[in-house]
Amino acid sequence: MSDFIQLHILTSYAPSNLNRDDLGRPKTARMGGFDRLRVSSQSLKRNWRTSELFEDAMGAHLGVRTKRFGIVLYDTLVAGGVNEKKAKDWAMSIAGVFGKGKKDSLEIEQLAHISPEEKQMALDLVQKLIAENREPAVEELKLLKHNQTAVDIALFGRMLASAPAFNVEAACQVAHALSVHSVTVEDDYFTAVDDLNDGREDAGSAHIGESGFAAALFYSNICINKSLLIENLEGNETLANQAIKALTEAAVKVSPKGKQNSFASRAYASFVLAEKGRQQPRSLSVAFLKPVRDDDMAAAAVTALMTQMDNFDQVYGPCADARYSFNALTGEGSFAQLADFVAS
Repeated sequence: MSDFIQLHILTSYAPSNLNRDDLGRPKTARMGGFDRLRVSSQSLKRNWRTSELFEDAMGAHLGVRTKRFGIVLYDTLVAGGVNEKKAKDWAMSIAGVFGKGKKDSLEIEQLAHISPEEKQMALDLVQKLIAENREPAVEELKLLKHNQTAVDIALFGRMLASAPAFNVEAACQVAHALSVHSVTVEDDYFTAVDDLNDGREDAGSAHIGESGFAAALFYSNICINKSLLIENLEGNETLANQAIKALTEAAVKVSPKGKQNSFASRAYASFVLAEKGRQQPRSLSVAFLKPVRDDDMAAAAVTALMTQMDNFDQVYGPCADARYSFNALTGEGSFAQLADFVAS
């Protein structure tokens, strides 16, 4: 039976446009018959994974997600004296291990998440090919299918249809963040003035535009299968605990980057509930199926969340073996204790 860690997070954002749709407006979703502000799971995971905080914590245990690995290999081969035609063929033979190559291109068709070990083995093979002036052997390419300890791949998974041997099942599930209340997206009408226009001949603006925005208190849910995470990291429980701690800190401190320069919308979580146990995971989003309407919305959201947790326990029995929470609205608990709790 797997060990699960669940995080239930409430984060308030002032007017902002954190995650845009194809029209440049804030993403939304309907829940309980009302429009809610939304930040996609993909946006959250990328911002956490590429944050300085996560990179500083995990260092050399992070992979790279790219279509362009063949270009790196090609440049290395050419710099080593291999002619361009051979360099292209050899580079795509190696990059093709990670995905199907595009015709007449050094790129593969889909983004491949490549671990540090896989990247280094490929570069070592390139140096060997340069030294021996030959193409890669089939057996050498098979050796690139290497077990890895990239924590971002272990957490968020990897799926390559053209190379299923490289697939990794994600140990972390991240829900789309939704506002606990209904929202109406508003429009900001703005102008830009030309600094060299003295207004004597043309008093108009140099640019006129509109930008959608909204403010929201978001509920986020994260579930980590710790047993699977350890398995993905080749049994390294110490590294798994470091990854869980780093992800938790990123989740409560790192904001999506959308329109940050226009709205300065960085925020820390106001409330976090962490749960550990072998019970079947469940979201607490049903607590907000009815939109929160209260003059003290943050406190009301915390109450709704904890009430729903207690009600699940009443009906199903304890849904977690252990819990810890902090409340930045009241100054109760601490992030340091939360981090120790999830990583133990």
